Amino acid sequence: MRQKIKKAVFVLALALALIAVGITPGIAAAQVPLQDQLAAQYTLVKMGEDTSGAAVVEQGTILVIKKGGILGVPYSDQTILSTKYEAAVVHSPNPLMSKGIGWGLGKIGKTQTTQFFQTNSKVYASKIAVNLPKDQVTISIVDCDSCNNVDPKTFYKADVVFQFPKGTLATANASNVEDTIAGLLALDDSAGSGDQGNNQGNNNGQQGGNGNDQGNNQGGGGGQAQQQGPPPEPQQIEKGQTPDQVKAAIGQPDKIVNLGAKQIYVYKDIKVTFINGKVSDVQ
Repeated sequence: MRQKIKKAVFVLALALALIAVGITPGIAAAQVPLQDQLAAQYTLVKMGEDTSGAAVVEQGTILVIKKGGILGVPYSDQTILSTKYEAAVVHSPNPLMSKGIGWGLGKIGKTQTTQFFQTNSKVYASKIAVNLPKDQVTISIVDCDSCNNVDPKTFYKADVVFQFPKGTLATANASNVEDTIAGLLALDDSAGSGDQGNNQGNNNGQQGGNGNDQGNNQGGGGGQAQQQGPPPEPQQIEKGQTPDQVKAAIGQPDKIVNLGAKQIYVYKDIKVTFINGKVSDVQ
């Protein structure tokens, strides 16, 4: 989290510097490198080692794998075969290349173990690299073993190359790039479902208490059961709303990432993205 804040402050400082020399906020946002905008969206996991081997030092953004075909290798392996994601299709590494590497390792007394990441399993982002000439964004991932109830921990890892159409990445909107990434590696929103479950349990308990009150009223004097008004409608966030409207609906954000024309309000369970003061995306 601290690393994400530092990067967000850097991006903000860069945008302010551009404004100071006479560049408008919209142009300043366009000058913020895509690498830094993605770094503000995805907090990278920090890995280290303890007596048992590889270990998570600082957790990062948890991503959920939406499609199969990502080939992973053990964390200690130095050789990784990249999985490509292009036009919403996963292209797994060539099996012959994997066998070739395994044969080479076998010649020096080692073998390579690979496995595919399963759909809906959870991973951390460990590295992000933007290659504008090749129109590629590469995200390195590490298995979130504690999220997936894997024991002993293996921390399988993989590189996923997101291939964009030729000549488009240099001018692409960061939100559109993030949407493409989310087609394969989506932000984990399961924390919100846990809160909803607790709220539902509390509501059920309240309903049970109301039922007891009704029974007591009927038994005591045949009085009418308490009438309950309709439950309040859930607060809604709609595309095109202003920051003030969003804050009025769901309260103050925990953090604000300011990228000039683009702002991200970070709440406990969701992220709200504004472009030019209007809601453009909710995750």
